[in-house]
Amino acid sequence: MKGSAVLNTFSEPRPAVRTVLVGLMLAIFLGALDQTIVAVSLPAISAGFGDFDLLAWVISGYMVAMTISMPIYGKLGDLYGRRVLILFAIGLFTAASLLCGAAQSMEQLVIARVLQGIGAGGMMSVSQAIIGDIVPPRERGRYQGYFSSMYAIASIAGPVLGGLLTEYLSWRWVFLINLPVGLVALAVSRQTLRGLPVPGRKPVIDYLGTVLMIAGLGSLLLAITEVGQGARWNDPQMLGLLTAALVLIVLFVVQERRAPEPLVPMQLFGIRAATLSWLIGFFASFQVISLSVLVPLRFQSVTGAGADSAALHLLPLAMGVPIGAYCCGRLTAVLGRYKPQIVAGALLTPCAIVGLALATPDAYLFSGLCMLLTGIAAGTQFPTSLVAAQSAVDTRFLGVATSNITLFRSLGGAVGIALMSALLLAMLQPLAGDAGQGLSASALLESLSGAGHEAQRLVLDRVFSHLFLINAGFGVLALLLALALPNHALRGRTGG
Repeated sequence: MKGSAVLNTFSEPRPAVRTVLVGLMLAIFLGALDQTIVAVSLPAISAGFGDFDLLAWVISGYMVAMTISMPIYGKLGDLYGRRVLILFAIGLFTAASLLCGAAQSMEQLVIARVLQGIGAGGMMSVSQAIIGDIVPPRERGRYQGYFSSMYAIASIAGPVLGGLLTEYLSWRWVFLINLPVGLVALAVSRQTLRGLPVPGRKPVIDYLGTVLMIAGLGSLLLAITEVGQGARWNDPQMLGLLTAALVLIVLFVVQERRAPEPLVPMQLFGIRAATLSWLIGFFASFQVISLSVLVPLRFQSVTGAGADSAALHLLPLAMGVPIGAYCCGRLTAVLGRYKPQIVAGALLTPCAIVGLALATPDAYLFSGLCMLLTGIAAGTQFPTSLVAAQSAVDTRFLGVATSNITLFRSLGGAVGIALMSALLLAMLQPLAGDAGQGLSASALLESLSGAGHEAQRLVLDRVFSHLFLINAGFGVLALLLALALPNHALRGRTGG
């Protein structure tokens, strides 16, 4: 009875899914695009401001703010309704993009990027929850597949578009390009989302829980980001951040168990299907995002190719994600179940990564096939794990369940990059000796591959092969989680 009192009936006719989808897909595309479009512009940005100290935070500030804001948007959407939240998020993102383009110092740019990340967190989490509001569970996989295609297109278009804009116009246009698209997304969403449900109770905000979560997740993500950029795990500053994160997260859990209206209800973690779905999303993102960093590094260091050529090797991975998501979404609607697709993707992932580990540097077709299969495997898991989490919880927790899986995916990508980078650094240090002390993994690779010795490059190739095998090992763990997932039937029009 509690859940039935939370949401009013639709005040207006339920919005048409296809018209809603246009605005939501634009919002997803913008949020995903700004994770990739800025990286190629960093040299021009640092040269323009003459400031290198804060350069890494042009990307990290965006990612940290986006990740932390997702659970907050999820809860606020459940309390206030998702229409006002998505409009706020798109508006904030668009305004922050203008501030980024007009920044006169590195400090101003980083602050604007943080604001942009807060907007992106809402666009990416609330958009997916809205599909849960207007689409039956059995049909959701198909529409989540469309969202996955936006992520893939953004990952391909981002570096290319960023390079062209920086080369022929200015790095400022990397941000200003968001303005027309953001305004279109805002106008379309404002018009098409009028029929979304609105909560029928007075909201109670868990302010203490919100502060503890922001501080705890912020400390954790700061530590993970620093490690991914070359800092050591045992550095006193890193240990301090990790300790603070652990204490704050424990306090957050204690607060959520006693709060009358918790930000993240702890009872949701007692729902087996929801918790396993979040963990499956974590490991799928862990593997795909870490591979998107390792594969270009391997290609550059072993073959001596340039960054542009190395980036092309990611195309099969980016193409595979929407293929897997689309086919899997259609299959979910036909079968009315999500577990077979998730298990198939979890089984294919480690097999494809093992193939990548065994491939020789010049086996371009075989490596490309393995990357394509890895992308397809991820594509089968991303939308279906989201559908599984949404269908496992009561309607009043739909926003929290959706934002949690988005949060777990972001954490998975951050942890994947940090852990794989730390392992790579540990494997490279013995090769570099004393000269490699204090260098990041990318700097070590540049110095080692720069020697140009064929034997050295073969050693580097073996290092990457071992890393890929370790990555595949995490895939086996993800497969065990997928096998433990309940095989619930989905409600919906197809199957009634």
